[in-house]
Amino acid sequence: MSRPRVLSIVLAGGEGKRLAPLTRDRAKPAVPFGGMYRLVDFVLSNLVNAGFLKIVVLTQYKSHSLDRHIAQTWRMSALLGNYVAPVPAQMRQGKRWFAGSADAIFQNFNLLNDERPDYVIVFGADHIYRMDPAQMLEAHIASGAGVTVAGIRAPIEQADQFGIIEPGEGDQIRAFREKPSDPVGLPDAPHQVFASMGNYVFTTETLVQALVADSDDDDSNHDLGGDIIPMLVNSGQANVYDFTRNEVPGATNRDRAYWRDVGTLDAYYDAHMDLISVHPVFNLYNDRWPIYTWNPPAPAAKFVFDEDDRRGQAIDSMVSGGVVISGGTVRRSVLSPGVRVHSYADVADSVLMNGVEVNRHAVVRNAIVDKNVVIPAGARIGLDPEADAAHFVVSDEGRVVIGKGDDVPVEPTEGGQA
Repeated sequence: MSRPRVLSIVLAGGEGKRLAPLTRDRAKPAVPFGGMYRLVDFVLSNLVNAGFLKIVVLTQYKSHSLDRHIAQTWRMSALLGNYVAPVPAQMRQGKRWFAGSADAIFQNFNLLNDERPDYVIVFGADHIYRMDPAQMLEAHIASGAGVTVAGIRAPIEQADQFGIIEPGEGDQIRAFREKPSDPVGLPDAPHQVFASMGNYVFTTETLVQALVADSDDDDSNHDLGGDIIPMLVNSGQANVYDFTRNEVPGATNRDRAYWRDVGTLDAYYDAHMDLISVHPVFNLYNDRWPIYTWNPPAPAAKFVFDEDDRRGQAIDSMVSGGVVISGGTVRRSVLSPGVRVHSYADVADSVLMNGVEVNRHAVVRNAIVDKNVVIPAGARIGLDPEADAAHFVVSDEGRVVIGKGDDVPVEPTEGGQA
């Protein structure tokens, strides 16, 4: 049997308002993660590792850094007809931007006409996880469904945070409900529900027919999860794929079926903290299913000074290339390339992005610090909630977020010195 023709579409056009200020100057999928990566690297790595090498990335808002990252990182062999190509909004269906995720694909029907795939994989660009999409495609083909929706088991008390899939006979979806207040538990696990992961496999003919019908519906929001999936559920063409069935090479019992939607600042922060334990909840060190990215030409990290009160050290942390910890202390943190931590500085429970500089005697706690921020000598971040809120964004759970290149004032503190 010949291998089916598959086109992968990555939806990367979201504004990411809940991640502001991290999305002030970039698209949500371009937000850095885990020291070296961008959010989009996770979905692209899953597709490439599974052998799906014809990928288009639909972009819209503030896409320059995302386009540049894809151009630098995701170069495929043109000789073999493989590619990862960013596709900006082109107004092919009139002078308007994408009205929703379904409209984004509808406006780019030329991509389907060019490749003429048998199946279309449509994945989101802003989740942290490992998955073998080939196994989901196999399940979709075997079922004969028009669409297969990936579902992750979640506690029933979290149902009001997700689109919820209610399974019917076999793997068929009986109902799809958005953030229900009265969820129904799974037949084999009444305390759990299937939350939609926003990952879909479509039979191409089914997708085209659904998008055409949706485009003519003035009452539609033209959204895949909100409109297309319920339409196909109602016509009996939708199946669910249980993410726990997915077997990723090299996965451990601890990180098997891990998935995080990092759509809020606290979820983004928590996903970083999942990386740094001795046995991480999400293991970036699985070399059998690597997460690919572009690495800057940076030297190895360096730790200098070994005195009782001035020791360059990092404990329970991830430290990228090009970092210099010069007589400061870092605990339970993730440091991106080019970070500098100077003498007597104290960083803990924080995420520092590329080029951040923490000067002498500064303290940083429970913070996300975006690129190229300079923390002045003696500054105190994350210690005084009122002072932090006066200058920076503070998340619902109290994490201080400093935007890219923002100025950091130094509050006068007793004993603080440069």
